[in-house]
Amino acid sequence: MKCVFVTVGTTSFDDLIACVSAPDSLQKIESLGYNRLILQIGRGTVVPEPFSTESFTLDVYRYKDSLKEDIQKADLVISHAGAGSCLETLEKGKPLIVVINEKLMNNHQLELAKQLHTEGHLFYCTCSSSLRH
Repeated sequence: MKCVFVTVGTTSFDDLIACVSAPDSLQKIESLGYNRLILQIGRGTVVPEPFSTESFTLDVYRYKDSLKEDIQKADLVISHAGAGSCLETLEKGKPLIVVINEKLMNNHQLELAKQLHTEGHLFYCTCSSSLRH
């Protein structure tokens, strides 16, 4: 069972949750061989409806005491650019795509993502752009 875990930490990042849970995104994720998507949505107002079919499961929750278990289970992590989420994922050796929240004016998150990308640790993008390799 291949799993994608999406985390927004303690914030809200509705654009990311809406983007990754859109039908075409779900189809793409499934076509890449993943059969489970776990969304940690924080304070978000976009709350996708969980579902389960024979070939694909979507789980949704707001918070857990620790994300360690979900990061550990994941074959791919898609995260907001919070330092805690990024470093915890990289410590576990998981492939990481960081999505920059363009609505945050003070964008220190972009600096962190660029630095970790330069060092070869991750790919990053925004909800409206494609991945930076």
